Amino acid sequence: MRIEWSSEAQEELWSIIDYIDDRNPRAARKLQHEIEAVVLSLPLNPLMHRLGRVDNTREIVVHPNYLIVYRIIGHIEVLSVIHAKREYP
Repeated sequence: MRIEWSSEAQEELWSIIDYIDDRNPRAARKLQHEIEAVVLSLPLNPLMHRLGRVDNTREIVVHPNYLIVYRIIGHIEVLSVIHAKREYP
């Protein structure tokens, strides 16, 4: 199954990584690898993660502080990467 990142999700990811990188480059690289690994594993079992708070979405908790929001529409679309404490939706 194909994975597609929305432009918003890409921007959010890079913003998060840049912010962390300014303070702790090692932690930024680790988080980036964790996020990439979990997204790349989605085609193996795209339904394994919890239902999202927004209809027709699913959420992955990556590290206690970050959520990946995605949907399945013939392919996997990563919609957002957000800090868990951010008000959502």
